[in-house]
Amino acid sequence: MATLTHHESATAEYLELSPKTRKTFISIIVAGVVLLAIGIILAAMNIGGGHEEAGHAASAGAAAHHEGSPIWLKRVIVSLWHSNVFFIGVSAIGTFFVALQYVAYAGWSVVIKRINEAMSAWLLPGGIIMLVVFFLGRHDLFHWTHEGIMTKGSENYDAIIAGKSGFLNLPFYIIRTVVYLAIWWFFSERLRKISLQEDLNGGTEYFHKSINVAALFLVLYAVTSSMSAWDWVMSVDVHWFSTMFGWYVFASWWVSGIAVTTLTAIYLKQAGYLKFLNSNHLHDLGKFMFGFSIFWTYVWFSQFMLIWYANLPEEAVYYNQRLGGFNGAYTWIFFFNLAINFVFPFLLMMTRDAKRQMIMLKIVSIAILIGHWSDFYLMFMPATMKENNGFVIEIGIALIFLGSYLLLFTKRLMQASLVPVNHPFLDESVHHTT
Repeated sequence: MATLTHHESATAEYLELSPKTRKTFISIIVAGVVLLAIGIILAAMNIGGGHEEAGHAASAGAAAHHEGSPIWLKRVIVSLWHSNVFFIGVSAIGTFFVALQYVAYAGWSVVIKRINEAMSAWLLPGGIIMLVVFFLGRHDLFHWTHEGIMTKGSENYDAIIAGKSGFLNLPFYIIRTVVYLAIWWFFSERLRKISLQEDLNGGTEYFHKSINVAALFLVLYAVTSSMSAWDWVMSVDVHWFSTMFGWYVFASWWVSGIAVTTLTAIYLKQAGYLKFLNSNHLHDLGKFMFGFSIFWTYVWFSQFMLIWYANLPEEAVYYNQRLGGFNGAYTWIFFFNLAINFVFPFLLMMTRDAKRQMIMLKIVSIAILIGHWSDFYLMFMPATMKENNGFVIEIGIALIFLGSYLLLFTKRLMQASLVPVNHPFLDESVHHTT
């Protein structure tokens, strides 16, 4: 990608993105736009999108039959929300990881710290996209936003949804969303600013200041991450609820964030950067991915088993839709989800050697990111698109988000030394062994 540059400190490294790499990111966006256009055309022609319902929609009028937008437009709106929620969550995990390391007084992770700092680059643009998509397409995403649904006497009145009106109302929902995003963005910027000041001035003052900021962020994130999962994901299935859902979404975001960190560290190392990154650091990242893939599965199984065993209609409906519902449209994704997010990383990362090999870590990291994007697909599509789901539009939008994220992420990586040269634990990280 470029050559290693040495500045004042012997350990300073500055990323220079080659034109070829930038073109690759832009090509990902272009490929996404092409796929999106093809997907929209296919959906508008009722090819490869829905199952039975799409044919009826063509004759009866898509807008009337599907409570709002035409099928293709509804898929675009849902996909924008789906991919944006995934990327915002992964971005916030970068800050969460940094904060966790500070509070734990962890030294091993210092050489990858700048990767985690840069991951939050999507929070601001992602937050803006989220608000725009919500204002323009909320009726296609959230059943509870429909007119009259909480008004007694209205033909759309729903007593269950009306009972949640104290929490699920437009002003309070928007305020909460803005608060979540503002907290995550503010603390990301604050920790980044202190870190860069430490690079310039040295000393331990900035380290102790970072610990205080990180501790406050962790407390706020513990609350806002669960609440954001309820608001952005669970309220799509407005009749359904799970007390474990906040943990479930966090687990998906967290293991995806670790995968992004690992992939970036490996690519930088292979491009000649991060000269102090060694197999011991990779081993620890591998242990994180292995352990938290199991943790995600534990939360997944706990939620599924309790609902299946109780067999209460208001809870079981969530899994009935995904296991055989809508003519089996989601059944294969349900099992694919388990295979790629648990079985695959569990089997490949079981040995110590596997966690220290770049090729193995790359394969598992990419699989985890694909798997957990699919996990979010399974959270959103049955409740919104029902049997009219598809993949061409969804993958196209995901690629547009991916290319855009990579451009912003690498731009932020280039703005400072890849190694935090004056961090008090840098020497410990450089000589880290496992």
